[in-house]
Amino acid sequence: MQRVAVLHLEERCQRAIEWALKIEPSIKYLVVSGGVASNKYVRARLNHVVENNNLQLVCPPPSLCTDNGVMIAWTGIEHFLSGRFDPPPPDNEPEDAMFELRPRWPLGEEYLQGKSEARSMKKARMYPSLTSMIQDSLQQQS
Repeated sequence: MQRVAVLHLEERCQRAIEWALKIEPSIKYLVVSGGVASNKYVRARLNHVVENNNLQLVCPPPSLCTDNGVMIAWTGIEHFLSGRFDPPPPDNEPEDAMFELRPRWPLGEEYLQGKSEARSMKKARMYPSLTSMIQDSLQQQS
């Protein structure tokens, strides 16, 4: 079972590397952190992926590879500081209010002109992709 999960991770990382190198060819590293980075088998397999792309794998020591909750919170803070957030709900919003969720931001060929379709069965609508948001931010800084 672990081998199948790691094969999926290898494929996703390969696609992410290809995507990133198109945007910034000078990339030299793939950083892997969180609980998955504490797995020696995962590190070994991802090391093959990065070596095949002339990159270097960088992982914190296993003692620092814990729950990704901190990384998720950090990402949220970065998006907030960049102005990419929805306003909080009003105080009088009913408890049974419906929220639109963005459960995934897929990588690679699933992007269509900078947008990715939400995979929610309840409400599917188009959201700006993480790729397009990053590219827009970089263009605005120039």
